[in-house]
Amino acid sequence: MKIAKDSVVRFHYTVSESGQEPIETSKEREPLAILIGHGNIIPGLEKALDGHEAGDSFGVDVPAAEAYGERREGLTQRVPKKHFGDQKLAPGQQVVLNTNFGPRAVTIEKVGMSVVDVDLNHPMAGKDLHFDIEIVDVREAGKEELEHGHVHGDGGHEH
Repeated sequence: MKIAKDSVVRFHYTVSESGQEPIETSKEREPLAILIGHGNIIPGLEKALDGHEAGDSFGVDVPAAEAYGERREGLTQRVPKKHFGDQKLAPGQQVVLNTNFGPRAVTIEKVGMSVVDVDLNHPMAGKDLHFDIEIVDVREAGKEELEHGHVHGDGGHEH
């Protein structure tokens, strides 16, 4: 079965900045399970998966604009230190901050006595990425998955 909108794909990935060492891989854990066509992964990767099938392995370069977007200046926010609990904070460090819109990866810019300046750009914003993909399996999405817009069960979302 070929990957198309509304199919569920389980795949392993290794991601790196173009020409650099890998940043992250799923090889040591469960494959990632994604419902295609519902904005669950970066657009450039979703496009690259289209038309492939189980057993395919391929590499794909995804420009920043189709990955995590270009870096935007002025996305700095001042956050009360208490929101970070008792983590030790240092400039350049990446932490996950719970926001009104759910958890968000931010980069610490400056640590003050009671406030912390953070950069809200995604840590990979502005970076051209390279993915090595290995497709494990492809299946049709169930009715409930389509209604919810994400995968249930293996490697997916638990309610």
